[in-house]
Amino acid sequence: MDKLNKKDYQEYAERKVPRPTYFKNIFWAFVVGGLICILGQVIKNWLIGRGLDENEVAAGTSVLLVFLGSFLTGIGIYDKISKVGGAGAAVPITGFANSIVSPAMEFKREGYVFGVAAKMFTIAGPVLVYGVGSSIMVGIIYLLLGGGK
Repeated sequence: MDKLNKKDYQEYAERKVPRPTYFKNIFWAFVVGGLICILGQVIKNWLIGRGLDENEVAAGTSVLLVFLGSFLTGIGIYDKISKVGGAGAAVPITGFANSIVSPAMEFKREGYVFGVAAKMFTIAGPVLVYGVGSSIMVGIIYLLLGGGK
């Protein structure tokens, strides 16, 4: 058996490793992320057409996008979108909904309480704790600087 030295092995390994397709990944992330943003804009325009004010439109758009991301994750479609879109599907608010629902879906066979409910906050827990904690800190700083007068 022929032994390879370190340099020969490195050259052999470099020939066998598949080359990443950066431009293809960037293109599909841009397309998928853009389509999610277009969907958000369509929802926003629809809510404005219904006569809602600015705050109601912002909240309604967010709620509908989170619902759609969660629903599509639940029926197995969002994972397929994520495989094609990569970061384009992971970054928007629908990606956050997917990251909350996915762990819960994996453990649904353990039941709704110990499976779905417990695992749903695996990802959401730290995000919610950070969000609540940082908003309290900002509120205290705002109050101390005289903003609450």
